[in-house]
Amino acid sequence: MAEAPRGLVIAAPRSGSGKTAITLGIARALVNSGYRVAPAKTGPDYIDPTFLSRAAGDAAINLDPWAMTAETLKGRAWAHADGRDMLLVEGVMGLFDSALDGKGSTADLAATLGLPVILVVDCDRQAQSVAALVHGFASFRDDVRVAGVILNKVASDKHETMLRDALARAGMACLGAVPRRTDLALPERHLGLVLPEDIEGVEEFIARAGAVMTTHIDFRLLGAMAAPVRDAHDVPALPPLGQRIAIARDAAFAFLYPHLLGAWHAAGAELRFFSPLGDEGPADDCDAVFLPGGYPELHGAALAGAERFRNGLVAARDRGALIYGECGGFMVIGETLTDREGTVHKMTGLLPVSTAIDRPKRVLGYRRLSHTSPLPWGSEILGHEFHYSRSGPSDLPPLFMARDAIGTEMAPMGAQIGKVMGSYAHVIEAAS
Repeated sequence: MAEAPRGLVIAAPRSGSGKTAITLGIARALVNSGYRVAPAKTGPDYIDPTFLSRAAGDAAINLDPWAMTAETLKGRAWAHADGRDMLLVEGVMGLFDSALDGKGSTADLAATLGLPVILVVDCDRQAQSVAALVHGFASFRDDVRVAGVILNKVASDKHETMLRDALARAGMACLGAVPRRTDLALPERHLGLVLPEDIEGVEEFIARAGAVMTTHIDFRLLGAMAAPVRDAHDVPALPPLGQRIAIARDAAFAFLYPHLLGAWHAAGAELRFFSPLGDEGPADDCDAVFLPGGYPELHGAALAGAERFRNGLVAARDRGALIYGECGGFMVIGETLTDREGTVHKMTGLLPVSTAIDRPKRVLGYRRLSHTSPLPWGSEILGHEFHYSRSGPSDLPPLFMARDAIGTEMAPMGAQIGKVMGSYAHVIEAAS
């Protein structure tokens, strides 16, 4: 009988500690050593999982402890890890950082899955104080086990000795010390990291991160710290939008959740991908079209000139197909999109809505959504918002009534005409 998969959570005291680069390096180093790695990301992030997938050579999933129940998290983790050697979960923000209601932290996920935490600590401009910091994190919650520490941005051998000695006196295991480097940082854009396909030399970056981690981390100790992933039944996700679903997928429409696509396929739906940037339209016989989020504002001119794409959407609407757009997809089914430079691009015009990338601050947070639309997902669903754009006023009925994580009522979201609908919400799961 094959040995049960084991798992770890890579977390940090705060964002910007280097956990993404270190997790990518660990994933690649494990793969290079013959491990079959099942990568996962805590929370609703779309972009980090694309890098994790590259590093591990296997699709990463999202494990969201705010939107998903404990049973769902356990089932998805087991289904993802089954047949692999290591479930490697990257945390989000700081270990205990959560939504407004105090739920959804990396610590919550680690506790739910019963997995140990490896804490990545940015040691820039500190020495022995690292022990107090780690002690605080390790003792903050009884149900969260910080098994060890990876020291990051270590300045010198002397600095490393001071840090290791302090951790030893505090009784905390140190898995390694990664030196300060300028070539282990990924570029960012307004929604976070740039997608892998937009980075020249991304494979070289991941290979370099793997080599650095192989040199500076004790992988025998890391493997010994991993805990078995608990066997659990997978829980179905939201039902498919239709029987034959046309799904936009390219550089402008990249924000797709694997757990949804996998569940739709498992439910018997046909998933047919097409590229609006390639001026492709949805399949002629599809009964649903899904336009996910992404970066349409970076491709305004190409989308404005994509006549076959626009005509295909109009034909799908006219034959009664359900057309659903999320965030960037919502912007594209509107009339116009104004980019950051102020250039106005004509969109597909299925909804009389105009959008613009002109907010000085991002809109960010989990959302509790209710609706009475043709979406086949029940009346109460959970999602999140993350954007710098806004939509202009509209007389159309909204798609969703919305509340934030603590239940505070928010402005209604999106718009709908018949079976054409969209909003800025990224839907994750049905409300329990």
